[in-house]
Amino acid sequence: MPTADQVKALIRSHAHGDDTRFYAIAMQMAAQAARNGHAKFARELRDLVDQAQLRAKAESAGQRTKPVPVVQPRGELAGLLTAAYAKTRLADMALDETVRSRIDRVLLEQRQRARIKEHGFAPLRKLLLIGPPGTGKTMTAAALAGELGVPLFTIQLDGLITKYLGETAAKLRLIFDTIRQTRAIYLFDEFDALGSERAAKNEVGEIRRVLNSFLQFLELDDSDSIIVAATNHHKILDHALFRRFDGVIEYVLPAREIIEKVMRARLSLLDTSRVDWPEVLGATEGLSHADVSRACEHAAKKAILALSTRVGTIDLIDALGERRAAQS
Repeated sequence: MPTADQVKALIRSHAHGDDTRFYAIAMQMAAQAARNGHAKFARELRDLVDQAQLRAKAESAGQRTKPVPVVQPRGELAGLLTAAYAKTRLADMALDETVRSRIDRVLLEQRQRARIKEHGFAPLRKLLLIGPPGTGKTMTAAALAGELGVPLFTIQLDGLITKYLGETAAKLRLIFDTIRQTRAIYLFDEFDALGSERAAKNEVGEIRRVLNSFLQFLELDDSDSIIVAATNHHKILDHALFRRFDGVIEYVLPAREIIEKVMRARLSLLDTSRVDWPEVLGATEGLSHADVSRACEHAAKKAILALSTRVGTIDLIDALGERRAAQS
């Protein structure tokens, strides 16, 4: 049942009009009740919170509220998680139509998760994002957090994986306890460091045990949080991982129309009237969203430092060439 501190915190957040904190505490109370064997009470409390949030969103249709600051993790979690409120939105991203429709489906199910649960189903919430670097996987996690108005917690794998037997698994358990207690987006970036194939000859025993623990925790997790794992090297992932995720979304290098959209957006405050777009786009073959964006920034700053507002074709092609050289 709820502790005295939780009840006081609940009343305090209500008095201050802090709805985000109010709902978070209520969900923590539900999670604690479930762990203590009060499954019916926990389920009813979660449903009440879901219904209240849906009503609040309906009453403020089209209006966005500014999120309260995120409290940074403390104690043992301090070296395992970093927390932030993301300002990124899907509208800020230039995504392939297939990827965009998959992300839209995740958002729809999350916003209607109470209705989905009423019919005995669970919304999409365990996502594996794969594809080349710089194609928007990490940014997608931030966009999910921004669209849903929840914190973004990034797992620090360098703090998670240690050389001591059993210590990493214990830290992983602590992370999944937090996932149950606080609804948020939890990003495991560069996931191949944790999820590589258990049968690989060069894998140490500790990493294999950690992966086994991760698979168990992931399968048992039924929280309201969204778990996002992102990797550039999906071919070395353990095959058992793929069936543990609700969805695997593959990112690809951008098509020319996407690249042009990215470039025009990055250069929107400068004069691009004399840019030969077909010639410039021809120089982007094989580059990622991030590569193209950085090249635009480089060309834009060069123009600004030359006391000009005009970006030329040659400047862009040179900047794109530098990005290509950096890859080799």
